[in-house]
Amino acid sequence: MSEHQNDDKPLILYSYWRSSASYRVRLALALKGLAHELRPVHLVKNGGEQHTDAYRALNPQGLVPTLVHGELVLNQSLAIIEYLDELFPVKPLLPTTPDGRAQARAIAQLIACDIHPLNNLRVLAYLVEAGGFDEAARLAWYRHWTESGLAAVETLLSRHDAPFCCGEEPGLADCCLLPQVYNARRFNCPLDGLDRIQAICARLEGRQDVQAARPENQPDAS
Repeated sequence: MSEHQNDDKPLILYSYWRSSASYRVRLALALKGLAHELRPVHLVKNGGEQHTDAYRALNPQGLVPTLVHGELVLNQSLAIIEYLDELFPVKPLLPTTPDGRAQARAIAQLIACDIHPLNNLRVLAYLVEAGGFDEAARLAWYRHWTESGLAAVETLLSRHDAPFCCGEEPGLADCCLLPQVYNARRFNCPLDGLDRIQAICARLEGRQDVQAARPENQPDAS
């Protein structure tokens, strides 16, 4: 496949409205102003549409999001976002310098690789079904990993004074931060002391392009 073979093909995103990984990619698409087709995959209805043979053919893990672009099928939100950023360089989501890009990826991976995997839907369900957790124990698990992880993010952000995570405009790290804070609010995690995080999220939520990516504004929201 040539480097630009898919440039004129439509972007198709398989997404679930409450999936924070899907939310990351929706934010990236919105910030870059990229038209796309959204195909909802309901993770709860009918036992979970992610388990169908048709969807498993696209994503063997049975997770969202999945991006289809011509013949290319991509899983994993961070890989999708970086693909979009390289293919459509207008409104870049990564800083221009090597150290800036490394710092942005470090924050993004702290959230996407360390906080989120411990708290996603399938893990929380497993804690109840196989681990015998009651609701109080499940919530305590969620809040522990979310609060400790966001505290680390706050420390990283406090090293730089910028409107967004890594500069004057939102980028990759912001695409990861806002969905994680959205989930923290859902589970009533205290955000006291996370002043930089709350200020950045307030700026993001005030943007019209970000509003289009919000979970409540998705066609499958319920």
